[in-house]
Parts: sequence; structure tokens; C-alpha cells
Amino acid sequence: MSIVQRHIILGAGLSIIIFIFITAAMITAYPLPDWSQLWDRELMNIPFIVFLPSVSIVIGIIFGLISGLYWRKQIQIVDSCLHQIEEGRPIEGIEQGSLVELEIITQRIQKIQKHIAEQTKLSQRLATEKAENQENRIQEIISQERNRLARELHDSVSQQLFAASMLMSAINEGKPLSDDRETKQLKMVEEMIHQSQLEMRALLLHLRPIALKGKTLKEGIEELLIELSQKVSMKIHWKLEEFPMDKGVEDHLFRILQESVSNTLRHSKAKNFDVLLIQRDDFIILRVTDDGVGFDVEETKAGSYGLQNMYERAIEIGGTLKIVSVKQKGTRLEVKVPMMIEGDTDD
Repeated sequence: MSIVQRHIILGAGLSIIIFIFITAAMITAYPLPDWSQLWDRELMNIPFIVFLPSVSIVIGIIFGLISGLYWRKQIQIVDSCLHQIEEGRPIEGIEQGSLVELEIITQRIQKIQKHIAEQTKLSQRLATEKAENQENRIQEIISQERNRLARELHDSVSQQLFAASMLMSAINEGKPLSDDRETKQLKMVEEMIHQSQLEMRALLLHLRPIALKGKTLKEGIEELLIELSQKVSMKIHWKLEEFPMDKGVEDHLFRILQESVSNTLRHSKAKNFDVLLIQRDDFIILRVTDDGVGFDVEETKAGSYGLQNMYERAIEIGGTLKIVSVKQKGTRLEVKVPMMIEGDTDD
């Protein structure tokens, strides 16, 4: 039951109670010799005994309606303030009301918003420090492991493929030219070995750390998407704006994008992939869209480490992550992070 309905019922009920109480008092003080006079006497062509309670009920309903609308407006003001805090936006449109209680609630909401802003800035600062402290160590470990793997592949598989290619070339050159079945099969084997060599060279080229060290978020995303477009058949489009942000925010957004790209490649079967990075209204917005098969967000989120990791990364930098997916239509992922300007919480 809404607050307006509740106030209407209370107003009508209160008016009936007041009417009964006043009527009983009047009859007690001034008893009627003939009760039929209440029906015979009329006001506006309506019997007095019907007119009086009807007017009382109407007045009660009107009073309850006005009271309910007023209190609904006050509650909507509080709800609007809380919604703005939830979205990470500054509180706007607050009018100082005549009620002391509402003014106290408004002041407390403003204090909560200031506290959240301070916590968001602190969280971003901690994320930046964490990223800066761990990046060198993590990247060194990754680089060493990738280099070790690249060396082993080059010294074993790559060399064996090269030897097999040389051997097949010698066999084919030593055989007389003919169109027999055996010659064609040997040629096919040589082409397959040659193609495997090309694939191995491409794999060795990509065995390197992928990080933002020395690059901005825009540059890192461009490098990732250009490399991706050369290896997959999807049509990839991007729109990236250049603007300053904390190192921790850049690192988390880049990792979220990497996870999103990985999920798209493995599961979506998409033909188009779009990435948007912009700054609007003091927010950093990263939006990733594909036209793949889609999935059930709530069902997948419960058992997906990748999705949970993306949500946690967004929260860690004071942002929000929303995923909308429609089966056979595609998926859209959007991260919104408030930009904390130095000096906002110095007071």
C-alpha cells in the first residue's frame, strides 16, 4: 500500500470517528424528541443524516490525499538524494524544507556523500600505490616465464619443424616431377609444415608481457585492439579519448577490458566488437559491446571467476560495472568511474 493510499484511509477513518463522537455528544446534550427529523430535514436536497457523514468522509479523504502527496514528495526528495549518492553524482536539487527532521536527514545525507567521496579517493589512491608497487615485480616474473617458454619452443618445436621442412624439401627436390598421388601428398605435407612454422613464429612474437608500463590507457587499448584485429575475423571498432587519470584506475580498466575481450573470443561468437573510452560529466566511461550469442548475467555471474573479478576491480577504484546481455542479440559491458579532482576532500 502506498503512502498516499494509507493517508487517504487514515483521513477517512479519522473523519468518521470524529463524526460519530460529535454526533453522540450532540445527541447526549440535546436529545431529539423525534429521530425521524434527521431524515426529513435536508441540505442541498440530501437528508441531513446522509449529508453530514458524507461531507465528513469527503473532507477526510481530501485531507488524507493532500497529506499523502506532501509526504510522498518529501520521501521522493530523500530517495533522489540517495539515488544520486548510489550513482556517485553530487547531490543536486535539495530544497530547505520547513520540517526540522527533513533538514537533519538532508544534512546527514550530505555528510554521507562527502564520506563516500573521501573513501573513493582513498581507494583509488591505494589502488594506484598497489599497482605501482606490484607492477615491476609481476611484470618481471611474467617476462621471465614468457622468455623461458619462448626459448624452449624455439629450441625444441621450432627447430624440429625447421628440420622437418628441410627434409621434406630435399625429398621433394630429389623426386622426379610427376603428378602421382604420392608426390601430391608430399607437397601437402611440406605446405603444412611451412604453415606450422609461420604459426610458431607468430606465437613466439606474441610471447611477451602485455601491460601498460610506459603507455597511457588509450595507447594500451589501441595496441591490444590492433593486435587482436590482425588475428581474428571479427570487425573491431573503437573510439578512445585521451585524458589524464590515476595509474591504478588505468591498470584496473585495462584488466577489465582484457577479461572482456577474452570472454568475447571464447564464448560470444560475435561478428562485431566495439570499445568506447570517454570522459563525460566527471566520469570515466569504458563501454564494450558485441553482437554475439549473449548469456544469462545472473546465472553466469554466480559461477564465473572472470565476471566476479571484473566487478571487484570496478568496486576497488570506486566505480560501478553493469552488464546487459540478451540471448542471440549481444552483450554490453559498461564501467563508470568518478574522476576525483585533487582538493575535493581537503576540507
